[in-house]
Amino acid sequence: MLDVLGHRMFRRLFTAQVVALTGTGLLTVALGLLAYDLAGADAGAVLGTALAIKMVTYVAVAPVIAAVTERLPRRTVLVTADLIRAAIALGLPLVDQVWQIYTLIFVLQAASATFTPAFQSVIPAVLPAEGDYTRGLSLSRLAYDLEAVLSPLLAAAALAVMGYHWLFLGTVAGFLASALLVGTTTLPVVPAPRDSAPLTTRVLAGARVMVAQPVLRGLLALNLVVAAGTGLVLVNTIVYVRVLLGGSATAVAIALGCFGAGSISAALVLPRLLAVLPDRTVMLGGAAVVPAALAATTVLPATTPGPQIGWAVLIPAWAILGAATALITTPTARLLRYRSREHERAAVFTAQFSLSHAGFLLTYPIAGLVGAHAGHAIAAATLTVVATLAAGTAARLWPAHEAVASAPAMAR
Repeated sequence: MLDVLGHRMFRRLFTAQVVALTGTGLLTVALGLLAYDLAGADAGAVLGTALAIKMVTYVAVAPVIAAVTERLPRRTVLVTADLIRAAIALGLPLVDQVWQIYTLIFVLQAASATFTPAFQSVIPAVLPAEGDYTRGLSLSRLAYDLEAVLSPLLAAAALAVMGYHWLFLGTVAGFLASALLVGTTTLPVVPAPRDSAPLTTRVLAGARVMVAQPVLRGLLALNLVVAAGTGLVLVNTIVYVRVLLGGSATAVAIALGCFGAGSISAALVLPRLLAVLPDRTVMLGGAAVVPAALAATTVLPATTPGPQIGWAVLIPAWAILGAATALITTPTARLLRYRSREHERAAVFTAQFSLSHAGFLLTYPIAGLVGAHAGHAIAAATLTVVATLAAGTAARLWPAHEAVASAPAMAR
């Protein structure tokens, strides 16, 4: 997998991704502590609102920004987004009102919604060979997972010797380093759309490409499978560990680490797996496993008298969910690359970025609100049904004769 780092341009872009992710990880920790300073016991509500703002921004704002900036050089778009993120991170320690957090988070996430799909749409031109591209995707997935595990540890080490406000400076440094790396790299020219259509048409261009193709319609259903599995983990891990199983804050980190470890394991084996199995088999295989793992978690509320049993369920379930969702998400960019023409690729990557996050607007409330009011077993069962229906829909929409990502691309 590391052979792909021999490509100088990709190596610089990957390094930019890693330092930006590190900055984002530090920001996550610092933002939680800032929310607690401002809101005390209501910090959870503040962070929940910030998360909702993030998702709405990703779904509603990303396609608009992509349409507005589609004729700008990709390097200009990426560097500008990084500089905006750095400026917002620099301003966050100065806030003293909750509404100010919400405003800055909206701008920050709008910049992230600009950066991520633009970055992803450039990589196919940087790594034109299919094998290199697949290895690059796995390495990128690995970076996301390692960031989720290592950034909190880095933040904890920093907090041992300094106040949390200094973490924001680490975030600023990460975004500035990313801007410098991208700004000093000559990127391939990504063709702009061939004609100038109305803004509304351009905003919806990527979504129309996805809806027009059976394979990408199947991908839309697979996005919901991922949202169901990931939503339960992100929203309810702290409840399962602290409330149902009586675990510590460290135990919460361990549980989340198991989810990340499962994803890392899948990312490591995927390049070889995709060399011998069709994309459809790998991705639908992951989609079949997610409902099974979710179903297993329905027994967790009943294990309260015996937490050892609960841990015996939670740890493997989280690791399996991490691996299964990675089997779906990591090859996704291959589908987008081969199912789109070069001039429409940025719009398609943006549409996937936006629509994949739309699923969380459904699964987050199911995991949180249904769990709080109807019981966590009911929430897990509901998400199991959602994931099962979505996986079945994906299997029906994705034709079996178009199982390999690259096969039909040559005909388009």
